[in-house]
Amino acid sequence: MIESVLPTYARIPLSFERGEGSWLIATDGQRFLDLGSGVAVNALGHAHPELVKALTDQAQALWHTSNVYEIPQQKMLADKFVDATFADTVFFTNSGTEACELAVKMARKYFFDQGQPERVEIITFSGAFHGRSSAAIAASASEKMIKGFGPLLPGFRNLAWGDFELLKSSLDDRTAAILVEPIQGEGGINPLPDQYLKGMRQLCDKHGALLILDEVQCGMGRTGRLFAHEWVGVLPDIMMVAKGIGCGFPLGAVLATETAASGMTAGTHGSTYGGNPLACAVGNKVFDLIANNNFLSDVNRKAGYFRQRLEALIARHSAVFESVRGMGLMLGIKCAIKNVDVVNAGIEHQIATLLASDNVIRILPPLNISGDEIDEAISRLDAAAVSLS
Repeated sequence: MIESVLPTYARIPLSFERGEGSWLIATDGQRFLDLGSGVAVNALGHAHPELVKALTDQAQALWHTSNVYEIPQQKMLADKFVDATFADTVFFTNSGTEACELAVKMARKYFFDQGQPERVEIITFSGAFHGRSSAAIAASASEKMIKGFGPLLPGFRNLAWGDFELLKSSLDDRTAAILVEPIQGEGGINPLPDQYLKGMRQLCDKHGALLILDEVQCGMGRTGRLFAHEWVGVLPDIMMVAKGIGCGFPLGAVLATETAASGMTAGTHGSTYGGNPLACAVGNKVFDLIANNNFLSDVNRKAGYFRQRLEALIARHSAVFESVRGMGLMLGIKCAIKNVDVVNAGIEHQIATLLASDNVIRILPPLNISGDEIDEAISRLDAAAVSLS
């Protein structure tokens, strides 16, 4: 008999009743150090007092009205993103997957309105993850994502990750956009080399195509800048964000230039819940806390220390770990044994990490993790590695 919850998850048999900062407390009282942050969502940890206050204050006033009406909290948050980024306009969604849907629609609508309806193709890359909707799985094109779900939505061309010469030869008069993660998350914490991202921007400019960045996992302070592309100095035309912008409250967004968004007029897109008062009350407080130079400098400081400690850990346990990669507090450890065994050993030592492709475990702690908690994380990972050795 099928379970009451659709059995699409291979869950770890563990449940939590509350969270405190970087810690999760299980129903049996065990305390787990959380290095997954709900898959890069809980950027400010669990039960952050200022987020709790923002949520409860708004909940006592007004939860939802729909986008039939003006939403002051939404306009306030949109203005903050516009002032801090390349964007001229913002559309709020409930998730990164919904942001992907709009980003694809926006790019195609732009060229339709420019009198080039044949320009529908979105170039994507192997190892990518853009969500689980029909458009998102067609964009990712990995077997585990698409098997059994055909026919796939047309209009995507998936290229080998890192083959820039292939990319150069692939743009043509049907290309609407390049869609890429500055750092692949699910794909194994693979940072896109700076010269590749610069080259993509140049190719888009040369061919009149749009550059879409997926910063759902790597954005909102995760790399030590508000958004990862800022390290390279390359500006996109459209950007997908989610996860950390709501710190656990469902919230996503598409940021765009005025030009890229020019086709999105009244009635071309919408959302019942997207950007409602409750979500944007939380989003505004998250933005105020993270989009702060002192906070981001602290992320960079802690990221350097954490990476240094991880490098030493790997050197001590070369039979278990191979290497560390990533940026900021978006780190991955390539494993010498099965990564699932490492994650499970971590659970035995009360530390939570995440799986990724290429036999990697992901280290995505809250951005406000303390130095003492980093030391404790290393101690617990060390114990897990000893148990596996």
